[in-house]
Amino acid sequence: MKISTWLYFVNKKEMFHKNIYLIWLLVLPLSGFWASAQSKLPPDTKKWVVSENSTLSVNGTTNINKFSCDILAYDQTDTLLVTRNKTNKEIALSGIVNLGIESFDCHNIMMTHDLRKTLKAKQFPKLRIRFLSLNKLPNLTLQPELITGLVNIELAGASKRFEVNYHIYVDGQNVIHLLGLRDINFTDFNLEPPTKLGGMIRTEDKLVVNFHLKIKAID
Repeated sequence: MKISTWLYFVNKKEMFHKNIYLIWLLVLPLSGFWASAQSKLPPDTKKWVVSENSTLSVNGTTNINKFSCDILAYDQTDTLLVTRNKTNKEIALSGIVNLGIESFDCHNIMMTHDLRKTLKAKQFPKLRIRFLSLNKLPNLTLQPELITGLVNIELAGASKRFEVNYHIYVDGQNVIHLLGLRDINFTDFNLEPPTKLGGMIRTEDKLVVNFHLKIKAID
């Protein structure tokens, strides 16, 4: 091989490696930018983290007494995203709170067993509250504010959308308290209200669901 030909291939090889090097110099900063962009929230979005000491209760009646079943220890943390829609006054509130049916305590062994069985705890172990929207952005002051929002409640393999009334406020430790109240029925989820003693004790169809979410806003 002639020296001139050999030098030609050497120069070509050096140019190739230089081009590869330049491409990496361009790609690496861009990849970092994309990773950073993915980690950031969209504009006008707030992140709310639901704390483990949030609670939920279900209150109902039978033909002879009243009962209350509680979940007093929320066993996980979930994240809600609050997004202002510039073209619409409605505020998007997205995220899911998952509650274990087996965590319900009705303060009576028989009642607790009956409720868990009625809600098909073995087949569908989670009650899910899927948040959808708020009618306005809350002011988050010490004074409780009344707002409304839409949620999907998923229970026993069925899902139904509800409007929920909330009271929301922030305490002296900057913890946001979101208290929700909504009447639902067993039959909303294709469930039969439990009965005992051959139907002598009958549970009413209506249940009143109360939940108290304790939330930390993350900037």
